[in-house]
Amino acid sequence: MCRIASPFLLQKLKGSMSCDAGDFNNIETRAVINFFFLQGKEPKEIHAILTETLGEHAPSCAIVKNWVAQFKRFDFSTCDAPCPGRPKTVTTSEIIDQINELTLEDRRISAKSVAEQLNILCERDGSIIHKDLNMRKISAKWVSKCLNAVQKRQWCQSSEKLLEIFQPTRSK
Repeated sequence: MCRIASPFLLQKLKGSMSCDAGDFNNIETRAVINFFFLQGKEPKEIHAILTETLGEHAPSCAIVKNWVAQFKRFDFSTCDAPCPGRPKTVTTSEIIDQINELTLEDRRISAKSVAEQLNILCERDGSIIHKDLNMRKISAKWVSKCLNAVQKRQWCQSSEKLLEIFQPTRSK
C-alpha cells in the first residue's frame, strides 16, 4: 500500500502547487514529509523525492530537516505555530473613531503621541490617518485631503477675513 500511496500523494501535491505560488510552508508539503518520515525515510531521501516530483517548487533540505526534527519530537502538527508578540494589524472602526476624535480635538497632535495614547503601533496609526481618515499633515496640522462644500466655504471665508485683516486698506 505504501508504494501506491506515495506516488498518489506526490501527484496530488504536485497538482496542488500552482506554478507561481512556490509556497513551501503549505500543509500538503508537510503532510507528505510526515508520510515519508513515518515510512522511516531520512530527510535527505525525502528531499530527493520532493525535488524529483516538485522540481524548483520543492522545499529546501534544511526545511525538510526541520520538519523531520519536529516529527521526531512527536509533534505531528503540520500547521504553523502562532507567533507570540506579533503586532496587531487589524484596523477596527473603534480605533479609527478614536484616532479621528484625537486628531479633531488637537490638529497639531503627532502620530506618535496618538499611538502612545491608544497603545497601537505608530506605523499603523499613520496608515489609519492617511488611508482611512484621508488626512495629511500641512503646516503641523492634520487636514482632510478632500474638503466637502461646507468646509471649502468655511476655508474661503476664513481666508478672506485673514486677507482683510492683514492687507493694508486700499484707497478707492
